Amino acid sequence: MNRRTILHTLIASAIFAAAPSFAFAAVDVAGVKFDDTTTVAGQQLKLNGAGIRTKVIFKVYAAGLYLTEKKSTVPDVLAVAGPRRVAITMLREVSSEDFGKAFTDGINANTSKEERNKILPQIMKFGEVFAQTPTLKKGDQLSLDWTPNEGTQCYLNGKKIGELMPDVAFYNAVLRIWLGDHPADSSLKPALLGEK
Repeated sequence: MNRRTILHTLIASAIFAAAPSFAFAAVDVAGVKFDDTTTVAGQQLKLNGAGIRTKVIFKVYAAGLYLTEKKSTVPDVLAVAGPRRVAITMLREVSSEDFGKAFTDGINANTSKEERNKILPQIMKFGEVFAQTPTLKKGDQLSLDWTPNEGTQCYLNGKKIGELMPDVAFYNAVLRIWLGDHPADSSLKPALLGEK
């Protein structure tokens, strides 16, 4: 073997050896690591995309969207039949009142009055979730999981909070906070849709 062949063999070996670590590497968003996969209701989900929610100049939270398979359009995301998860990690302290108001404003901006009327009881329950926790602290992890035939369940730092909300229309209304025509953050929407 000449030097060139040896060099090519070594480079190929190094790339091959490194490939698994790239394939399973977590995505880092502002110091928050989102695993490439997670499990909801016994089903493995893939990270569709992740990004940062900013308000004015402040980084508020990092969010990741997990689906059964990657989707790049809003209608496709909303039509996914299996479980789904929005994973949020707080990057600063926010009162639950402010956080709850932002969620309500996001739903109002991205749904019609008729749609909201149909899911009003669940919106009210969702508001109660935030009333249970006075402050979301930096580092707190909030998960919003959709499980077919069950509903939406919220978790704060791995602990269930609030009641199960059964209607998929409610979960899709929540997703539209970030993915709707008037998203909470115009740079977070493409990030959650997996655009580079």
